Amino acid sequence: MVSLVDPARLMQVLQLRMTAGETKDGVEHFEPYGYTAHPLRGAEHLTAFMNGDRSHAVVLCVADRRHRVRGLKPGEVCLYTDEGDEIRFQRGRVIGVTAGSRLDVTAPEVVVRASVKVTLDTPLVHATKDIKADGHISDALGSMQGMRDRFNGHDHPGDSGGTTGKTNQRME
Repeated sequence: MVSLVDPARLMQVLQLRMTAGETKDGVEHFEPYGYTAHPLRGAEHLTAFMNGDRSHAVVLCVADRRHRVRGLKPGEVCLYTDEGDEIRFQRGRVIGVTAGSRLDVTAPEVVVRASVKVTLDTPLVHATKDIKADGHISDALGSMQGMRDRFNGHDHPGDSGGTTGKTNQRME
């Protein structure tokens, strides 16, 4: 079982409880390139001793059956935490993201090349910067361009019985 983790080193090191109550300190945890995790206390480990030398242990894998996501279909992949957050690569080329309270995307530019449908449980989208779209933005009542066209082309009944001219406050 994993007892302690030192994630600050170039190669993460663990303190491990081995069989028969033996404790190993400073055991390097080899992780796949591009992936790292900070295992929880009590997670299980697969450890090898190089050339059978008990003084040179290397952790090959850490798993935690207490929090493992179950029920994946053949070929699916899931990154997950003990709090229930996950990124699930599902069959049919669907990527499901489950975030407990907040999903942060930090990038100078986010490009989405797809038909986008946003369904909100609460009717609020908060943007701290401009939102730009090269295509149409619409809701159940029509598109933003349709609203501009109606606004720009509208007139009003005049006081003398005629109508006013088109608005001089155009929406672009």
